[in-house]
Amino acid sequence: MSLTKLTRAAAGSAVLASAFALAACGSPANSAAPAASSPAAPAAETSAPATTAKEKKPDAQTPRCTTDNLSVSLGAAKPAGSQLELPLTFKNTSSHACDLHGTPGVDLHGPEHPVYGPVDSLLRRENGPAHNILAPGRTATAKITVLPSDPNPPAESPAWTAQSLSTIPPGQTKALKAAWPSNIAITRQDGATHPGTWVDGITADAS
Repeated sequence: MSLTKLTRAAAGSAVLASAFALAACGSPANSAAPAASSPAAPAAETSAPATTAKEKKPDAQTPRCTTDNLSVSLGAAKPAGSQLELPLTFKNTSSHACDLHGTPGVDLHGPEHPVYGPVDSLLRRENGPAHNILAPGRTATAKITVLPSDPNPPAESPAWTAQSLSTIPPGQTKALKAAWPSNIAITRQDGATHPGTWVDGITADAS
């Protein structure tokens, strides 16, 4: 065989060897690429719940509002059908957040009523939210609904006008006081199953 033919054969063998080497190196690299990226997605999905749980922890540790943490005021009456509604607003006067939830006790104090006496203890409706977290200076309100006295009340149930209001915040024993409007006389229904006068649960006021 001539020198030229040997040279061409050797060159052809080298080309084929290089092609096989490239093919052998390329196959593992292509198959490994997808496997390297697959574990990243689950790690991102599991991180979100941890942040939510941390945000809820301070609420569970917030103390309940005490009478000494609060002040109270009674707002103007607004018509509600045949009744009137008055906002009883509590304000957090402390330097820390507190939780004010539940329905306050409310007593109206006035002159002696011939049937029911000088105090009207309002029915409490437990219809407020489970928690009201009040930052310092923030307020929450319990709505008082009253049944006004008839213009010509019967003798056995005369009109009665309270002079003041006392309220005990939920979970407390010490009362706060506010004046009662002198122009609102109510129909006393003490002890009735469904009286026309009651107090609702406390709800935090909008910011």
